Amino acid sequence: MSGAATPSAAGVAQPHPLRTGLPLAFAGAIAFSGKAIIVKLAYRHGVDAVTLIMLRMLFALPFFLLLSWWAGRGKPALGLRDWLSIVGLGFSGYYLASLLDFMGLAYISASLERLILYLGPTIVLVMSVLLGRQRFTPRAVLAMLVSYAGTLLVFGGEMNLQGAHTVLGGLLVFGSAISYACYLVASGEVVKRVGSLRLTGLASTVACGLCIAHFLVTRPIGGLAEVQPAVLWLSVLNATACTVAPVLMTMMAIERLGPTLTAQAGMIGPMSTIFMGIALLGESFTPVLLLGTALVLSGVWIVTRSRTPAAATVAPPGAPAEPTVER
Repeated sequence: MSGAATPSAAGVAQPHPLRTGLPLAFAGAIAFSGKAIIVKLAYRHGVDAVTLIMLRMLFALPFFLLLSWWAGRGKPALGLRDWLSIVGLGFSGYYLASLLDFMGLAYISASLERLILYLGPTIVLVMSVLLGRQRFTPRAVLAMLVSYAGTLLVFGGEMNLQGAHTVLGGLLVFGSAISYACYLVASGEVVKRVGSLRLTGLASTVACGLCIAHFLVTRPIGGLAEVQPAVLWLSVLNATACTVAPVLMTMMAIERLGPTLTAQAGMIGPMSTIFMGIALLGESFTPVLLLGTALVLSGVWIVTRSRTPAAATVAPPGAPAEPTVER
């Protein structure tokens, strides 16, 4: 039975991987989804995207430095090729993707943001086809049509309520999804050389440095004195509970379940964002949102159920990624 205990080498029954892996995957997906809620709450205090993402990364930086050190113990030193790859991946996967995402959240709801980011598997699929690693199949085409139909349905409903700003916000978040998909596609070979946890720590550290530098170049440092205390506490929560913790939980889930099942369990993410948005932000729950979410989840499920390597997981095997996004 799937829930039965697994005997260890010493003959002592160990919990089945599903018993520990699924709770970790669910918790990681929900924690990642909370990021959008915290960002929207912080925006109510008059902070801008550059300052907000800098604070998030500033508070997360010590944890990523610690992860980099811990994952690199006893490992060989990295060469110039590896460092250049890490800088590029940190820029694309964690700095640019996060910046575009935070900027987009100023214009659209948390629910729509999560649905757009959840298109990540289909973007990875398209990139894999363009790179010649895979070809389109009828199943893959169906998955993309269903996913994008759901997103466009929710997008159209929100545009009727919010106006033209919805277009700008949607494009920014979709750009974030593309940037992160580039990271996923490009990280496969680097993971083999560096290791997933070490790459996660180092690439995230690079992104933290870029976010802090971006703030110092474009904003007066004295402006931090005007940041509301609520924004600081929300940023601490974002850095710990919605950034560092879910990265670790998702990696632990992948170790127990594999990337495909972890990605499927991560489908709880968009629904949790919707419910948190309703409860904490006062966002509306409409039949259009429900139908659109169902279509997106169905399309992503079709992609993750594919047996071809590029479509079976959102990230290359062992890549340091959450099942859908983020950042």
